[in-house]
Amino acid sequence: MFVMELSYTAPIEAVEDHMDAHIAWLDGYYASGVFLASGRKVPREGGVILAGGVSRAEIEKIAAEDPFAVAGVCAYRIIEFIATKTSTDLATVREAPLA
Repeated sequence: MFVMELSYTAPIEAVEDHMDAHIAWLDGYYASGVFLASGRKVPREGGVILAGGVSRAEIEKIAAEDPFAVAGVCAYRIIEFIATKTSTDLATVREAPLA
């Protein structure tokens, strides 16, 4: 599983110019089952996406396709972790611990 942390690298006005395209990109990956949760950071200096079911290489490709990244208004930090314990609602994304 991955935590995708976005940090804005441009003024919020520049970010807002790409918001509709960013939301459409999010919707596509929610529909495919890759994205599990997302939202803005507080304070509003970026966002966070929780994703799973793909490889590290795939998640890096997905991040690079984000209209925010394409426009150069955000940078990504991707954290991979093994979700060995989850809520009942996220049981389908639980992973076995590494030996």
